[in-house]
Amino acid sequence: MAFMSELTGKPVVDIDGKQIGVLQDLIAREFKELRHPIIEAIVIKKKTESITVFFSDVAMFISQIIPLKCHLEDTHTYLPQEHDIYLVRDVLDKQIIDTNGARVVRVNDVELVRVNGNVFVGNVDISGIGILRRIGMKRIAHGITARLGSKALKNYISWDFVEPLLHDQFMRLKVPKEALAKLHPADIAEIISDLNHIESGQLLESLNIEQLADALEEVEPDFQASLVKSMSDERVADVLEEMAPDEAADLLAELPKERSEDLLELMEDEDADDVRRLLTYPVDSAGGLMTTEYAAVLPGLTAEQAIISLRDSASEAETIFYIYVVDTENHLLGALSLSDLLFAQPSTPVSNFMHARVVSVQLEDEQEKIAQVVAKYNLLAVPVVDEQNCLHGMVTADDALDKIIPTAWKKRLPRFYY
Repeated sequence: MAFMSELTGKPVVDIDGKQIGVLQDLIAREFKELRHPIIEAIVIKKKTESITVFFSDVAMFISQIIPLKCHLEDTHTYLPQEHDIYLVRDVLDKQIIDTNGARVVRVNDVELVRVNGNVFVGNVDISGIGILRRIGMKRIAHGITARLGSKALKNYISWDFVEPLLHDQFMRLKVPKEALAKLHPADIAEIISDLNHIESGQLLESLNIEQLADALEEVEPDFQASLVKSMSDERVADVLEEMAPDEAADLLAELPKERSEDLLELMEDEDADDVRRLLTYPVDSAGGLMTTEYAAVLPGLTAEQAIISLRDSASEAETIFYIYVVDTENHLLGALSLSDLLFAQPSTPVSNFMHARVVSVQLEDEQEKIAQVVAKYNLLAVPVVDEQNCLHGMVTADDALDKIIPTAWKKRLPRFYY
């Protein structure tokens, strides 16, 4: 076993021991039938040029010097291929996503393993030990490893899970779609925020529409706007349809007016109408903060009928911990919790066990007032009504507290309604 950092810069000599140059890079190639790439060639740095020869011309690889089996003029010149992986140029110092830790990490070194005469790329090293090796503190790195053993600061990711994007600044895991799908949207959002614009764009392209919408809802609207700037209007429109209406409205408000209108035209009419209505209210008002996706039932339904109704109508609701009771003209009559509904006798009318005294806010109420109501009554969401007490939507606790509590702390609040 050896590491790329230990080999780079080592003298390369011919069969007579005459130095040709120093090792500059290794070229690896992937094969479908193999899990790890094989070293195919070495790049030798001479004074004024670099030459590339087949790895088969190397007599001994893991040693203080790297001898060739022949004279330089007798070596077999390697012609670069399209999918070649240059370990120094394309891998070292590049970023990858560690889906186990939900973080972005940097490749500090590359582990090489000899098996049956071939040298394979084993793991990428993202540890502090790898950094020590890179900066020439090899003895200290080995000393720490020898002293701590399995407790040493080793942190490897197998090449099985690494897919290089050649000639770019970014490497990503081979299984991003499957692994990222298991992450909480907040974790994906944090990963995105650690990447530059190009890198984040590549990651976003690997997400499906639902994952992308969920991730975007976890970041601030101005950052959302920067992330979708280079996306096609069709993809952004699909994402907006998947987002909660209030989140979609916040994003559209950050985009140029002309593009916002174009996107609204591409959206389904019902979704676009909801968003347009929210855009008519001031951003920091209840009307601007509310979502129009909520769960509601009629008072004459029994508990059993209400459950059946919610299955059909409330699949898009942002939360069904609160179920609002409205008449046929959408006047707010009461509210109940999901537990109220589940524990009620199936034949009991909703009007018999709903809470008739419901705390609500008006469409024009400012965010500070809404936050005070949410905090005072310990609510997960508060309904928004007009002067005729018609229900228009609800403001969730995180949106109400957005300007009151710093974002970093708000994200730590439990998302009971997620």
